[in-house]
Amino acid sequence: MSIWKSMAGAVALAAAAILVPQAHAAPPPGTLVTGDNLPTNLDPHQIFDVPMMLYSLNAYDNLYRYQGNPPALKPWLAESHTVSEDGKTWEFKLRQGAKFHDGSEVTAEDVAYSFRRVLAIGKAPAGAFRPVLKPDNVTAPDKHTVRFVLDQAYAPFLSAVPIVMIVNPRVVKANEGGNDWAATWLASNAAGSGAYRLDASTYRPLERVDLKRNPDHFLGWSDNPKAPETVQILPTRETSTRVLALLQGSVDMTDSYLPTDQVERIQKAKGVRVEKHTSMRVFVLRMNNTKPPLDNVNARKCFAHAFNYGGFIQEILKGYAERNPAPVPNNLWGYPRDVIAYDYDLKKAKDFCDKAKAEGAPIGRPIQIHIQSQLEQTNQAAQLLQSDLAQIGINLKIVSDTWANITTNTSKAESTPDLWVHWVSTYFVDPENWIGQMYDSQFHGTWKASSWYKNPKVDELLRKARVTIKEEDRKPLYEQATRLVVADSPDIWVYNTVELRGVTDRVKNFTFSPVGSGGEMRWVQLTN
Repeated sequence: MSIWKSMAGAVALAAAAILVPQAHAAPPPGTLVTGDNLPTNLDPHQIFDVPMMLYSLNAYDNLYRYQGNPPALKPWLAESHTVSEDGKTWEFKLRQGAKFHDGSEVTAEDVAYSFRRVLAIGKAPAGAFRPVLKPDNVTAPDKHTVRFVLDQAYAPFLSAVPIVMIVNPRVVKANEGGNDWAATWLASNAAGSGAYRLDASTYRPLERVDLKRNPDHFLGWSDNPKAPETVQILPTRETSTRVLALLQGSVDMTDSYLPTDQVERIQKAKGVRVEKHTSMRVFVLRMNNTKPPLDNVNARKCFAHAFNYGGFIQEILKGYAERNPAPVPNNLWGYPRDVIAYDYDLKKAKDFCDKAKAEGAPIGRPIQIHIQSQLEQTNQAAQLLQSDLAQIGINLKIVSDTWANITTNTSKAESTPDLWVHWVSTYFVDPENWIGQMYDSQFHGTWKASSWYKNPKVDELLRKARVTIKEEDRKPLYEQATRLVVADSPDIWVYNTVELRGVTDRVKNFTFSPVGSGGEMRWVQLTN
């Protein structure tokens, strides 16, 4: 039996094993229900992943925001900015009249406090700023001016500014416990100014978030009076259950990680559709470069040649993706067009495996690959690799896990899985978002850098690229760094995504940007 038929059968059996829930009522008029996943907590300064982007883009505001596809930076809480000739001093002028949910005005000091809080907590979005920005160098010269003085020029600075959501310090400080910056409190509450307000009374971690329209948002609602009054986020553990809820009409949207069998299921149904959008989300199988045998470059090349890229993209994904053999999206500057991709070739894989064995790598031990249990595609990729590795005598064990557990474990090399499967999405539009934070060794201990790769020349190139101002001068640095990283084969890069999301026909004007995966709901229109 072919791997394709075997995997299709496994998917069918899994779907059959799921108990079909009772039909639920359709959302009431004005309420949009999405089946997207939720972040592990609600503090946008602690968590930085796709579920948090969905939540924070609705509940919070930032200085600038990405809009459209391809994503473009637009003024948001800031009206404009200036930068000094040496690239170190940045000033942002705030719009007047923006208010937090408690009615207080958003001021420059509030923005400065938010950046200081990010840097002090040191998690999530802090990685983009900590190398070049000290808390004391974020100031408010006047009520509507925020000044950043960087330690050195940092070319990705403006691109990364939207990462930081602006919080209300008056609310946050009132709920501090010791020196925790109210991290415990904000994990299940909100302190934003966004288009939607959190209903904290109904919040259930990882299970439910209710967001109510903020009538006083600075953008107003005259441009979209049919925007949802309420946005309800109700994730489910299984993709098939989520799609069933969409077909029954109790959910208006799925997440954007639909496997192809579910895409076809939606396409055959009435009253629903699939939104398809070219993105900048790279699918990657991470390898822990500190754990034998994957600390051996030949062992890693063995794994890289054992993945059936064409089969996965064409047979499993039905062509809804584009081969992307490097850690930079192929539709972004800095991607080297001459990069030499690893091809699917089991003979090459075995040859590299034999070289690794000759060098003492323990190829014979069982090697674990962790998948995200709620995302079937991660399991499909692991099954495919497992099948081909078995043909050359390598025992790959699949471990069902969760995003939250895996990313927690990647804080240390010894607890990071041998391999794990995920996507690197568009948090900000700069090569720094991908290769910069994935393969500069200073980011070890973050999930983005969880291969624990280290190459001093790559570090040098990436750090030089950060302090080089002009894009045309940065581009060759990223291209050279990418070639070196690919040659070292620290991970397996598979494709650049076409994002697929199931949507009911009552949802109109679905507006997609790769940053946030179309999760900004103020642009949506509901027909009832």
